[in-house]
Amino acid sequence: MHFPPAFLDLNTQYAYLWVIMNWDWDKLQKQQQGRPGGKPPSFDDFQDQLEKLKKFKLPGWKFVIPIFILLWIASGFYIVEPDEVGVVKQFGKFNRVTTAGPNYHIPYPVESVLTPKVTQIRRIEFGFRSVGPVTQSFQQGSSREVKEESLMLTGDENIVSVQFIVQYMIKDAQNYLFNVNDPEQTLAHAGEAAMREVIGNGKIDDALTTGKQEIQVQTRELMQRILDNYKTGLSVVAVQMQNVHPPDEVIEAFKDVASAREDKSRYINEAEAYQRDILPKARGEAARITNAAQAYKEAKVRKSEGDAARFLSVLREYEKAKDITRERLYLETMEAILANPDTEKLVMSEDALKQSVPYLPLDKQPRPAAPKEAQ
Repeated sequence: MHFPPAFLDLNTQYAYLWVIMNWDWDKLQKQQQGRPGGKPPSFDDFQDQLEKLKKFKLPGWKFVIPIFILLWIASGFYIVEPDEVGVVKQFGKFNRVTTAGPNYHIPYPVESVLTPKVTQIRRIEFGFRSVGPVTQSFQQGSSREVKEESLMLTGDENIVSVQFIVQYMIKDAQNYLFNVNDPEQTLAHAGEAAMREVIGNGKIDDALTTGKQEIQVQTRELMQRILDNYKTGLSVVAVQMQNVHPPDEVIEAFKDVASAREDKSRYINEAEAYQRDILPKARGEAARITNAAQAYKEAKVRKSEGDAARFLSVLREYEKAKDITRERLYLETMEAILANPDTEKLVMSEDALKQSVPYLPLDKQPRPAAPKEAQ
């Protein structure tokens, strides 16, 4: 087998080093003592040693170099896991992206590969730092507050402490690895800036009570726009507010305000409940009175029309036979009076009637009802 001269020179160098390391320094000292004046070896001596070195052969050199070349070529094989992508660099510059499975690249130093996990959900904390193991749920007492990040100013000029987390993942491995020097630090700055802007545009009541969901959505959208403008290759999965409260110095005053708001809401609810109870009753009573009045009106009108019609018919009969009609009306009237059980009747003879004094029992007459006082 023939090798280029470069390999032969390499072999010679290895042999030279091996001989130097095994040099018998005691023998060299004896030779120097045997020469007059203790002079070192001459140039001819070094020339002889060099000729000997050229003829020396390293044991097994025919196998070492091919094995080294095979190992170097085999180092280009790599495997990309299912949750990763392979990003191949050629002389430090982006070259291509490979998918999951076995792949190959030209060995180092020509090409190298990075395999970031693109499906892993990562998280970053704002306003606090977890003390124990990181969990998905926030536990009071298992974290320490970072006031430099948590204290924010609201739109109504109040200070509120906001602690939240951001969940994110890699959506573009090329941008993540090559466009930004520190994507995580950029994400941290973008998250804090976005939350401060959203909190600053709202009121403190929104952050403390019912506006948290809207704040989380707006913060996530604003963060994503900032990261896309920077081309960080990151995707914001969710923004979750953990602990939102006023500063410790004024928390008691906020509790009093919250208690007053709760009392106000309770009174409003009670008033609305009373309103919902009394209004239907009042409407029902008003409808009943209206219907009764309408019925009374209809009854009176119909009765009056009937009486008028009856009177007109009697008048027509009266004009035909006045005496007979007069007698009939008298008999009908007396019949109605005598047939009434509530009427007190006293039968007297004509002689007794002449001797009696007419008496009208006014005390037994029904008195009209007194008018009701104006409400």
